[in-house]
Amino acid sequence: MTLIATRPDPGPARPYAFPGIRRVTVSGGTVVAAHLPGQLLASAMLLLDAGAARETPGREGTATVLAKSLEEGTTARDSAAYALALESLGAELSPSVDWDTFRVGVSAPVPRLPDAVRLAAEAARTPRLDPSDVARVRDDEVTALRMDWAQPGPRADAALRADLFGAADRYGRPPHGDPASVAAVTVEDVLAFHQAWLLRPGVLLVAGDLTTLDLVELGEAAFAGTSGAPLPPEAPLGVPIRDHRRTILVDRPGSVQSTLRIGHRAPERATPDYVPMTLAATVLGGAFTSRLNHLIREVKGYTYGIRGSYAMTRRFGRFEVAAGVQTAVTVPAIADTLGEIARTRLDGVTADELEVARSWRAGQLSVEMQTPGSIVGALATLVVHDLPDDYYATLRREYLETTVEQVSAAAARHLHPDGLTFVVEGDAAAVRDDLAAADIGELIDAEL
Repeated sequence: MTLIATRPDPGPARPYAFPGIRRVTVSGGTVVAAHLPGQLLASAMLLLDAGAARETPGREGTATVLAKSLEEGTTARDSAAYALALESLGAELSPSVDWDTFRVGVSAPVPRLPDAVRLAAEAARTPRLDPSDVARVRDDEVTALRMDWAQPGPRADAALRADLFGAADRYGRPPHGDPASVAAVTVEDVLAFHQAWLLRPGVLLVAGDLTTLDLVELGEAAFAGTSGAPLPPEAPLGVPIRDHRRTILVDRPGSVQSTLRIGHRAPERATPDYVPMTLAATVLGGAFTSRLNHLIREVKGYTYGIRGSYAMTRRFGRFEVAAGVQTAVTVPAIADTLGEIARTRLDGVTADELEVARSWRAGQLSVEMQTPGSIVGALATLVVHDLPDDYYATLRREYLETTVEQVSAAAARHLHPDGLTFVVEGDAAAVRDDLAAADIGELIDAEL
């Protein structure tokens, strides 16, 4: 018996349209909403200018502890009563923190969204913050971080960040802190952070079928009892690049592999070069078919996978390559990675490579924008980075129409192989001599 499988042919590309955006100013805040006709599950997010960058030096992780304490009840309800109130609406609360913002998200059926937003605002504006609850949340976070930092990766990430931005600068510290900084967070730190940053109105983002929703009512629910004007935006940090390479060794005695983090600083998210930079990074290391993955994984067999990309926030960006390789091939893997970065900067990309990258990026964008939660996340990007309302309406077309010349020019401008930092987390006794002999860059030991 013979089975013959015939793959279906791809159908014609369907047009993609980002939903229309509505804006309403109310009670000192702004509501930014996207209409999704027929979508009966809605998502909302209270977006506050209270990200990790606002934390006190030495207390990195304060905002994360606060976010994880919001579900421990409010001044009006204890944790059990608050959980029951959410469940009665079919709602789910999701607080989170990134570099730029403190986010309190909630999802619920459209008819119940106003009540769900009131509950989200209740948690954000009037959390219970019982000292015993906050201390327990902090201790749980410290335990989780200790377990995480016992694995390869977090120490290498921290070493790279400290080298690129300075260990004394907030941006040179991990976004959610480390075990020591979180352990130092006190209940008073959490209360002070809440009082200083979470009582401003902020922005409410909404995605769902808006036909029966009153955006003014939602705004009043989100911004009730708040005060203060929006904070003025701070300037980007700039993109200083060293004129020499540096190798940082993070000792992990007995490790059978080396964890690599390679990078340099890059522009902030609002850069006009975002699309060509993203496409160049996709060709270099951002997809399974990328140059780095093909060479380091498929040809050389040094790793299970290697990735290269730009990570960008409101004030800064970073180019980074990440991989784990066998200890014995640490130096060859670094040398080959450096070679691919240099080649991409010097020679640019080919038409065939760009066609794959363009198709993948445009298709990924369409697939990602399928749920109210993902649309709310896209609205957050518009607000945080001050992008125009028609940004997503044109982004897919830009991915598909950006030329080889534009992408190659962006690679030449924004890849800096001579200013890279190479972080190697592995068995120092096994790799130190090889790293020194290779003379890839100034060799120093990490101070973590």
